[in-house]
Amino acid sequence: MLSLLYLSILFYSGMFEEIQVTKALNKIKATSKIALPFQWDLNIYRGCEHGCNYCYAMYSHSYLEKKEEYSPAEEESCGFFRRIWVKTNIAEALEKQLGARTWKKELINIGGVCDSYQPAEAEYGLMREVLAMMIKYKNPVTISTKSDLILRDYDLLKELSKLTYVNIVVTVTTMNEKLSSLLEPLASFPEKRFSVLQAFEGTAAVTGLHMMPILPFLTDSPRNLEQILSLAAECKVDYVLPVVLYLRGETRKHFFKFLKLNFPELVHPYRRLYTEEGADKTYKAKLYGVLKPIMEKYHLSGDYMKPMETKLLQPKTKLPQSRQFKLTDFMRKDL
Repeated sequence: MLSLLYLSILFYSGMFEEIQVTKALNKIKATSKIALPFQWDLNIYRGCEHGCNYCYAMYSHSYLEKKEEYSPAEEESCGFFRRIWVKTNIAEALEKQLGARTWKKELINIGGVCDSYQPAEAEYGLMREVLAMMIKYKNPVTISTKSDLILRDYDLLKELSKLTYVNIVVTVTTMNEKLSSLLEPLASFPEKRFSVLQAFEGTAAVTGLHMMPILPFLTDSPRNLEQILSLAAECKVDYVLPVVLYLRGETRKHFFKFLKLNFPELVHPYRRLYTEEGADKTYKAKLYGVLKPIMEKYHLSGDYMKPMETKLLQPKTKLPQSRQFKLTDFMRKDL
């Protein structure tokens, strides 16, 4: 079994490949599965060093990677975590799009696929350039992260939040540091992520907590759920979105390897629960039955649209057709 220390060294030994891009913003394809509140995505990096073993975005690397031979140890690490493409001219490409006459200051989701505040950002500092562009053009953004490195840019985000809508979202799956280190090797410890929410609570930014994903038999205990939600309430977050683990494609293969290596006793229970891409309906119904009263106890909302509409529904601003999530939304088979 690979030790946690060895895994961390393995992730850190990843490769950075600097690339030039012609555009910074990508239009998100419409899907019948879920209505998103944004239509544009910006990712500074392709690949993510955080190494989250449940990451849904592993598929995004498959078409970029060349056929290479890896050692058995390297095979335990996904290329998505190990090889990072860095879009070094992202700010220049972004300004061309934001400055275009056709651009309508639509909401941009930053880091929706790859965390913009992963360790590579400490070296490259590209987010400060991106945020400077957002301030210049007064463009609304939503940023999700598992890193307290975002606090480095507190000054820029505070300034931008005075000009337009800014949504700072932190993802927390467990308050158990040992488990967190296994699940998310290079992400900030959970306490540090909550320090981000505490810091931005005093600004004009909207703050949210993503409890994504909730991992059956690992992070779904009532105690863990209540710990996370009580801390979210202390940070006065504007909303909380909980979602159960979804397994498909590369993520499914990698996650079962992770279970076999670290929690072999859970392999068969997971196979029974995940006969399809989503967890069994009965399990989800029971889980959300536990979550609902806890969220009500701490007066936590699942409505992320209300604060967005307050700031964004200006005369020339048009939001995509969407609606707030409810706990029952995440119980549907197509999620």
